[in-house]
Amino acid sequence: MSQNPPDLRPDLAPKATVPSDARPGQPRIGMVSLGCPKALVDSERILTRLRAEGYAISPDYAGAEAVIVNTCGFLDSAKAESLDAIGEALRENGRVIVTGCLGAEPDYITGAHPKVLAVTGPHQYEQVLDAVHAAVPPAPDPFVDLLPASGVSLTPRHFSYLKIAEGCNHKCRFCIIPDMRGRLASRPHRAVVREAEKLVEAGVRELLVISQDTSAYGTDWKDRSTRPGQEIVDLARDLGSLGAWVRLHYVYPYPFVRDLVPLMAEGLVLPYLDVPFQHAHPDTLRRMARPAAAEKTLDRIAEWRAICPEIALRSTFIVGYPGETEAEFQTLLDWLDEAQLDRVGAFQYENVAGARSNALPDHVPDEVKAERFERFMAKAQAISAAKLEAKVGTRVEVIVDAVDGEGATCRTKADAPEIDGNLFIDEGFEGLAPGDILTVEVEEASEYDLWGRREKT
Repeated sequence: MSQNPPDLRPDLAPKATVPSDARPGQPRIGMVSLGCPKALVDSERILTRLRAEGYAISPDYAGAEAVIVNTCGFLDSAKAESLDAIGEALRENGRVIVTGCLGAEPDYITGAHPKVLAVTGPHQYEQVLDAVHAAVPPAPDPFVDLLPASGVSLTPRHFSYLKIAEGCNHKCRFCIIPDMRGRLASRPHRAVVREAEKLVEAGVRELLVISQDTSAYGTDWKDRSTRPGQEIVDLARDLGSLGAWVRLHYVYPYPFVRDLVPLMAEGLVLPYLDVPFQHAHPDTLRRMARPAAAEKTLDRIAEWRAICPEIALRSTFIVGYPGETEAEFQTLLDWLDEAQLDRVGAFQYENVAGARSNALPDHVPDEVKAERFERFMAKAQAISAAKLEAKVGTRVEVIVDAVDGEGATCRTKADAPEIDGNLFIDEGFEGLAPGDILTVEVEEASEYDLWGRREKT
């Protein structure tokens, strides 16, 4: 069993679980999926199309006739990681197709790795398929190659990401995602619900709703007749009727988010909000080109908790943004003390090629960013430890993620896969399996994790 602290980076998806079944002579394609859950969904869609065309999926380079590397371009460090992964795939396999966010900069990739077979941008599925066809012609056998109705999944069978929109309409100075993925484009309501229905029918017990700006879902539809926010509320209600856990990620704190919280109090949606606040000082937020009314976010947090007292709030912050003074940083620490968020992650600011924040004056020295990051995470850890200690002696519902010889690794409703904590059961776990949902009495707590025992039935 693994224990936290986790990496605390919400831009990272769980490690892809690549299926490896194949018939004799079936062409194999390898897949390396980097970056966020949205990129993981893109990888799943590509592999689903490939499986439907008769390709097998290889979990390693050696067994593949070509390798797809789905890249990340969120930060310069993520770009470097993507280039390293491309280089490794070229060394180990030699036939590499690149896609994903970094693919929006093809010259950057081919400048470092001129031998890649093709470069495509994010969610350009047809171009990826064309490149695979050119490198490895398909050889389908319709009598043998059966594709599950839910498609190919790169996550454990009991949970799945559900992407409801592409792109983003915000102009945050530190972010280039809108440049790479375009403006907001919401998927049709019925298409999202039907995909969710198929996933639940296939055994998924938890749906993780993702997009770049989940609360903006549907606001791009030209024929809208409802008030702002009604689209995501209607979608959340319909998803909640399917019987699976529904967890909302990347919920921008618009005022109408209040309308989602009663669904959590009713039990239709998990009492969990992943809200990217980024900072608390109004001047820092203005330099980020984000709403600068930090005091209003505290009012909204209080309102959400009044409606649904058990709500768990996760957020992400940037430490050391250009121009951040010690006083601005202290405001962030004081805000965190008052907000008492349940789950917190942070980044040390770094330049990203093409981001407007690069040109801002007064960049914070690396050593100051690192020192502030440590202070910020120490405070966040202390808040987390106190909140989890308060759960000792309570009964909570958990979902099982993994079982081994030492025990069962589970998550509460307040914990998303990989980025939040775990609850461990190290006695009486016999007979449990991934996807089981059960009630546990909490017996022990640490800064990020809980330990408990099964409730007797």
